[in-house]
Amino acid sequence: MPSLRQGNRCSHKFYERRNIEVYPAGKIYEEAAFIAYYLHWEHDKIMEMTHKDRIRWCKEVSKINSKLNDEPDNVFAKF
Repeated sequence: MPSLRQGNRCSHKFYERRNIEVYPAGKIYEEAAFIAYYLHWEHDKIMEMTHKDRIRWCKEVSKINSKLNDEPDNVFAKF
């Protein structure tokens, strides 16, 4: 069986089917900083979370902050 190093021309079929979305590092750090600031969780714990989970925690903390500050719900909020 030829390996990729030997110039296997069929290898592109495998890679064409994968759509890997890269999430910007700046957004990851923004989410992590937000969670770390408000919840005081460790870096490793936050970074092990999925993007979906980090966003959910950011939204929940934002809701609590809005209620505590008597702010109206903002349907256009990023978190």
